[in-house]
Amino acid sequence: MDTALTRSQFVRWRAAIFAIFLASGLAIATWASRVPDIKVALGIDNAQMGLLLLSMGIASILGISTSPAVMARTGARIGMLATMLTFAIGLALIGLGTNLLESFPLVILGLVLFGFGNGSLDVMMNVEATAVEQQMGKTILPVFHAFFSFGTVLGAAAGALAAHLGADVSLHALVAAAVLAALAVVCFLNVPVRASAFDPAPAEKPHWRERMHTALEAWREPRTYALGIVMLGMSFAEGGANDWLALGVSEDHGAGPATGAAALATFSVAMTVVRLFGGPLVDRFGRVIVLRILALTTAAGILLFILAPNTPLIFAGAALWGIGASLGFPLGMSAAADDPAKAAARVSAAATIGYIAFLSGPPVLGFVSAHIGLLNTMYILVVLAALSGLFSGSARPLREDEMASATK
Repeated sequence: MDTALTRSQFVRWRAAIFAIFLASGLAIATWASRVPDIKVALGIDNAQMGLLLLSMGIASILGISTSPAVMARTGARIGMLATMLTFAIGLALIGLGTNLLESFPLVILGLVLFGFGNGSLDVMMNVEATAVEQQMGKTILPVFHAFFSFGTVLGAAAGALAAHLGADVSLHALVAAAVLAALAVVCFLNVPVRASAFDPAPAEKPHWRERMHTALEAWREPRTYALGIVMLGMSFAEGGANDWLALGVSEDHGAGPATGAAALATFSVAMTVVRLFGGPLVDRFGRVIVLRILALTTAAGILLFILAPNTPLIFAGAALWGIGASLGFPLGMSAAADDPAKAAARVSAAATIGYIAFLSGPPVLGFVSAHIGLLNTMYILVVLAALSGLFSGSARPLREDEMASATK
């Protein structure tokens, strides 16, 4: 049973989880912002660059997929510390392998650790964030995801500054890794021990197999897969925009790289603003109505983006796309956490589906676009957004009797 927290303990816990979301975004943007410099320093071509990206992507999916087992073994609190230290070490190896040792294999090893750690952390930090939301009794999970976005902005800005000042990747990566490692320890010290997150005191801890059985129970529930479809549609929409929106504007709409970057920024700002301020709307109107409206907004925004005859309408489509895709992922996890007794297992399962879709979706779209064109490929996102809206009823809050019988 979880011990009641004082107000001070709760505030420190909430701040620690906000910091972990920010750290995850910061880490990803630190790597992404120095990709051009890494390519030049290693003297590699696009094919070898693709191998680096593939190694990180595969490791991320492995981290996400195995996170329930890691969490069952260690608990979410220790698991988050271990995975944050893992991706900090990975980032340090990327830096060492780029300039100091100029070792392509060492950079791959660093990216494997980096991807695995970040992927596994993605699930565990969402388990903790939903627990904070449950204790607060109001929708706040989208704000946690906004902090991830803030982290990417800070990381990108730091990367741009480092590149402008001529700092090599090794120095930048080692400094960032040290900051992330220190942040991991500070956050660990402020996250409480919680039985519902598989991390009670050692004397109370059930056998690992029992905890693993609990972690896997959610995969036998139909609601998990229905919520998974909601999150899959929105994850495809978000991941597809991050990787392909700018290119679609630049090449397929013929507006040029600068306009493509501006359109992506419009999408990102729209998404972040709704994540920051959308919680009260969810609390007032309910998850299902909000999810259905946002699914419709996503589909309409993507259609407008595809068919837009001029630049202003392209930007309007990008904004609607960002607004619509903003809350599907966090609200899906809020719904998975409705029953506090089974929240960790259900959020873990739902997050696994969502993050795998987020990571694997863009490459799938890229493959299809090679055959039918990028803008035509985006109709897939319209269909998935519509499916997300159709399955939004699964996010309806559970009644007490449904909590008791969900796994029977």
